[in-house]
Amino acid sequence: MTDNPTSRLTADELLAMGNGTLAERMGIEISEASAEVTRGSMPVEGNTQPYGLLHGGASVVLAETLGSIASMLHASPSGIVVGVDINATHHRAVRSGNVYGVATPLHRGRTMASYEIVITDDQDRRCCTARITCAVLPNSKESN
Repeated sequence: MTDNPTSRLTADELLAMGNGTLAERMGIEISEASAEVTRGSMPVEGNTQPYGLLHGGASVVLAETLGSIASMLHASPSGIVVGVDINATHHRAVRSGNVYGVATPLHRGRTMASYEIVITDDQDRRCCTARITCAVLPNSKESN
């Protein structure tokens, strides 16, 4: 994982923030994290619906995790972020292996950050496209 040089968060601190979270329970791993690009992966096994396909909600969790991390690194250290909107289009079913997400910015402003997250399968085929918008709020810890 790479550190964002404009952030006070280290890669280890970012990973520690994920301990005990939904992302950890779903097996999401972050391989790169910055405000410019955030990448991660998630196993299909354990994240399926009754038909054995990757659950659409699991794809959304991966997208929200990546987009939120990127937004957080954009806002850090003077701001924090909260998600206000997420949507996803599911293009193809995935039955096994892993899926990989890449979050890239659509807009990085003072009060809002939006990211597109493209999720692909082991064959690099797009299976989901998501978009998240996060509100950037003042970090009360930094203003004290």
